[in-house]
Amino acid sequence: MTSQPKIQLRNVAKAFGNKVVLDGIDLDVGVGESVVIIGGSGTGKSVLLKSILGLLTPDQGSIKVDGEDVIGMGTSARERVNQKFGMLFQGAALFDSLPVWENVTFGLLAEKRCTREQAHYIAIDKLAMVGMNADVADLMPSQLSGGMQKRVGLARAIASDPEIIFFDEPTTGLDPIMADVINDLIVKVTREVGATALSITHDMASARKIANRIAMLYEGKIIWQGPVEDIDNSGNEHVDQFINGRAEGPIQMAIRA
Repeated sequence: MTSQPKIQLRNVAKAFGNKVVLDGIDLDVGVGESVVIIGGSGTGKSVLLKSILGLLTPDQGSIKVDGEDVIGMGTSARERVNQKFGMLFQGAALFDSLPVWENVTFGLLAEKRCTREQAHYIAIDKLAMVGMNADVADLMPSQLSGGMQKRVGLARAIASDPEIIFFDEPTTGLDPIMADVINDLIVKVTREVGATALSITHDMASARKIANRIAMLYEGKIIWQGPVEDIDNSGNEHVDQFINGRAEGPIQMAIRA
């Protein structure tokens, strides 16, 4: 790992009205590292991801990608940074009206980074990386199962050989076996593309499989972070309750309140 993090957050805060969602987040993601942010619904995981992507602007703090502070960046500089990113959306988020190959290469085509003929070849190559045959390229999303759609979403996330891939609840809506297949593919393709990965999930089976390091977000703060193998002995009651899925514990008190 190089000394400069691929992504670095310092004192990042975001509120919507009087609701503080992020409350001074510090987080480093090293080059080639896979970091998973866990936490319950409504804890700010998506807001954190959107802040890094530039879809939301934090109220304070800094977000650096390869040492460049991206908050307040001009449009062209931001677009240049965003070309380093790939994204697997929750629920695959495919365009119904486009065939699979155009879904996979949508970003490349939109930015005119390749011809349509080149895009078809790239799509077939990326589909092969996620275990799909070439004939899938010409199908429509409606002809695919949920698991297949998620694979296409993963192929799209790696279409531009990104330096950083974001995974937003990658196993949501999948049965446990297909979820495990997707987790294996995430590990495989991230390694093959040589990308840094930042994921958000509340699925502990997924987090354990794809993470080098886990950070838990609770009430706007990262309350614990460490190597995945240390999470069962975190010494933190909130983490312990969350990873074991227990109704009783400090998080329950917050729910009752």
